[in-house]
Amino acid sequence: MDTKELLKKVRKIEIKTRRLSDHIFGGEYHSTFKGRGMTFSEVRQYQFGDDVRNIDWNVTARTNEPHIKVFEEERELTMMLMADVSGSKLFGTQSQFKDEIVTEIAATLAFSATQNNDKIGLILFSDDIELFIPPKKGRSHVLRIIRELIEFQPKSKKTNISEAIKFLSNVMKKKAIVFMLSDFIADNYKQTLKIAAGKHDITGIRVFDRHEETIPNLGMVQMQDEETGESLLVNTASKKVRNDYGKFYRDKVNYFKDAFKKSGAGTIDCRVDESYVKKLLGYFKQRG
Repeated sequence: MDTKELLKKVRKIEIKTRRLSDHIFGGEYHSTFKGRGMTFSEVRQYQFGDDVRNIDWNVTARTNEPHIKVFEEERELTMMLMADVSGSKLFGTQSQFKDEIVTEIAATLAFSATQNNDKIGLILFSDDIELFIPPKKGRSHVLRIIRELIEFQPKSKKTNISEAIKFLSNVMKKKAIVFMLSDFIADNYKQTLKIAAGKHDITGIRVFDRHEETIPNLGMVQMQDEETGESLLVNTASKKVRNDYGKFYRDKVNYFKDAFKKSGAGTIDCRVDESYVKKLLGYFKQRG
């Protein structure tokens, strides 16, 4: 992708996702993810309806007029976006590939965080850490994140969610809001997730295509595993083959739901042909 085409694509995603974050998600995000508490802001004259418990008696005695202390929410939160860039991200039978939906969701979340003056960081992972962008504030930083999500070429096509979570725990010493975007066709990350979720506010967003859930009866089909590159001839007419695949897929989905539930983390299921806007809003409202 040349620079001009890349910038055009970044701009298109910015316009779409920023509009969503400005008009829909900004307030929902703010009410869902609270700051670290209230901090003193100023003292002003008491007005009818103010909470009498906030009266500053020292200033009131000195001025002979009632004054109250004003507090504001201390935000300064950090959002970490973790995106799976393994080979399976290129799957898609509808109008969009999974990686395109992941980019749009990540951009919407990032602009919502920016609107609330929070920092945003990015971790791209396969079976290794492909890229780490430390958390920063601002529009230009978010645009860089979008750029990387669009054009980054991973070294590996495999997936290791546990390693990604370990890396998160090592680099983020303070509590962060974490959104992990993947199809979660993996396992062996339950214990690592439990440890990380004890410190961070983690949500797993499972992005998938409905045609991944089952194999249709198409006879003998040449298939390639995007993560391993292995090509093999599959007899999709075999009921056993279809059932075995269906069980494999359901096992991975159940593992994802069980691992996140038991660790106290949140989950969102987002199919590529469904509205991620409704899914995110529903999740925010449920938590708010």
